[in-house]
Amino acid sequence: MDLCEQSPSYIRAIAPYQPGKPISELAREMGLDERKIVKLASNENPFGISPKAKAAIKRELAGLARYPDGNAFALKAALSRRYGVPQECIVVGNGSNDLLELAAGAFLAPGRAAVYSQHAFAVYPLATQARGAAGIVVPAKNYAHDLEAMLAAITPETRLVFIANPNNPTGTFATGAELENFIANLRRDVAVVVDEAYSEYLPPNLRYDSVALLGKYPNFIVTRTFSKVYGLAGLRVGYALMHPDVADLLNRVRQPFNVNSLALAAAAAALEDRKFVVKSCKMNRQGMRSLERGLKALGLEFIPSRANFLTFSVSRARAVYEKLLRLGVIVRPLANYDMPDHLRVTVGTPKENEKFLKALRAALDE
Repeated sequence: MDLCEQSPSYIRAIAPYQPGKPISELAREMGLDERKIVKLASNENPFGISPKAKAAIKRELAGLARYPDGNAFALKAALSRRYGVPQECIVVGNGSNDLLELAAGAFLAPGRAAVYSQHAFAVYPLATQARGAAGIVVPAKNYAHDLEAMLAAITPETRLVFIANPNNPTGTFATGAELENFIANLRRDVAVVVDEAYSEYLPPNLRYDSVALLGKYPNFIVTRTFSKVYGLAGLRVGYALMHPDVADLLNRVRQPFNVNSLALAAAAAALEDRKFVVKSCKMNRQGMRSLERGLKALGLEFIPSRANFLTFSVSRARAVYEKLLRLGVIVRPLANYDMPDHLRVTVGTPKENEKFLKALRAALDE
């Protein structure tokens, strides 16, 4: 009998996550100069990393022969100071993806179910399927989470709900009041993970105090990442805040050294570099307006975004994507998000945004 046939059927049925195409891969495929390629596919910070984080990485290099601090004391201490929560309420992960997987590992199993929205982050169904649990996909409303419908979709088997706020790949957003209303009406034996990977990009008038919800709802988990506005995507580090009893469960399924030394040091330093974050958010707002104007000028509709990317509709989206690749611009096709007529573009530097719009115009004219 074939060895791979011994793997559970729900594992063999998984379609692996498809990351944004790397610059080096496109250069090899198309024979392009890497220096002239613009990658706007993975919602990275185009302005690099915090100077404080860079200095912390250099200081940490001498100690790389040692294992990292498996309890992430320094990073947890920095997060505890920032958010006013005890360290036992904090779990760190290899990016926030890791924390989504940990939540699934703690609460899902065959015979159980998770609820998430159509057009939501691809890791939610992957994490659910990997545990043999059922995924309940709730149709989106104007490309956004329909929280009322998601609440109605909860079954006796449901143990976990995933909500992305702002959502990737649509950039849509639920207000703090809408979110709390959902959690308040949810059964207490159902964990709700609110994935706030892009929350730092929210304008001040839309920000809400998700940390305050922790004291009111012990089934609430909030995850965040250092991969986006903090610019540490290559180091893979994220964190989650939750009730200490829930944190204890996630730590039971967490690998002992799941975040490396460089990532821990860089994240703790980046958290203190508010100047870098403010500048990144300001440049993102300016870049977003530039992309919106450019897409309107091309007659293309887009979904208003509260993150650092913009999703727009275009006929023959796959063909346009391929043409952009040949012109040295990488964006993200969204067919695997049930959005075959859409592409997602990250807000880049002014020069990158300009190159994208110029290439898009050329691709549409072909």
